[in-house]
Amino acid sequence: MATVIFDVETVGVDFEKMDETSQDYFLRFAKTDQEKAEAKDSTSFFPLTAEVVAIGMLEAETEKGFVFYQNGEMFPSKQVEGDITYVSGSEKEILSQFWGQLKNYSLVVTFNGRVFDCPFLMLRSAMNKVRPSRNLMPYRYGFKEHVDLADQLTFYDAMRRKFGLHMWCRSFGIPSPKEGGVDGLQVKGMFKEGKYLEIARYCLGDIRATKQLYSYWDKYLKFM
Repeated sequence: MATVIFDVETVGVDFEKMDETSQDYFLRFAKTDQEKAEAKDSTSFFPLTAEVVAIGMLEAETEKGFVFYQNGEMFPSKQVEGDITYVSGSEKEILSQFWGQLKNYSLVVTFNGRVFDCPFLMLRSAMNKVRPSRNLMPYRYGFKEHVDLADQLTFYDAMRRKFGLHMWCRSFGIPSPKEGGVDGLQVKGMFKEGKYLEIARYCLGDIRATKQLYSYWDKYLKFM
């Protein structure tokens, strides 16, 4: 059974470019200046106000993979670094490439994918008139098709608090991708600066860390 780990990076629209009704919706529950600032900075979290700028995929068995990413160019490009192939394109093109590759795998692994990556990919695909090749939102309380480590490591929210990938990696002795000085909150600024390949490599770093975390879960915590 071939297994793939994947992750996405997204960039939201500038708050000031949204229509007035949408702005009012985002600010509806914001009372303080800090809450308003946080609301304005949250557009990258929602498929209605953001787009996919990178999708990384890593095969668990071989560690070969792809990163599909937007680079602002009209024509797609491809480059290979070791076992990883970087392919650029428009949002529609990278979504199409992702769904094409996903057909080769029977099991997908994510970190917080059920809440974020999976619905984001499916909805942005529909908005781009790209039909997903599979349903990434199967029954939550199972891991035959999708292992969401954020669910599995908290025993489906039985723990009182969720933690991000960085803290899980630190706890299991795995190098955290955040230690490289980049986190998801910086992706929007990097995209504006044209640091497209850096975003793609950061996305791959998250996937490599998730792959190591998955190995711990699979060996010590997986119960059929």
